[in-house]
Amino acid sequence: MEEAVKIGMIAISAALAIGLSAIATAMAQSRIGAAMAGAIAERPELVGSAIILVAIPETMVILGFVVAFIITGLKEG
Repeated sequence: MEEAVKIGMIAISAALAIGLSAIATAMAQSRIGAAMAGAIAERPELVGSAIILVAIPETMVILGFVVAFIITGLKEG
């Protein structure tokens, strides 16, 4: 029974690592996207900057995935 609880806690931890980082990224991208849409409407030459600024928060999800992979890949000595 203890092994099942341990596996369950590992799974929950990995899910939280990905889920919370995805929620934070979505919140950041929604604000950045709205601001950049207004900026592009006024100055179309900002399209390149807009794409970069919207893509930067995606690194949080990638790091969340890496942490989840590390959590699930750890084995006791």
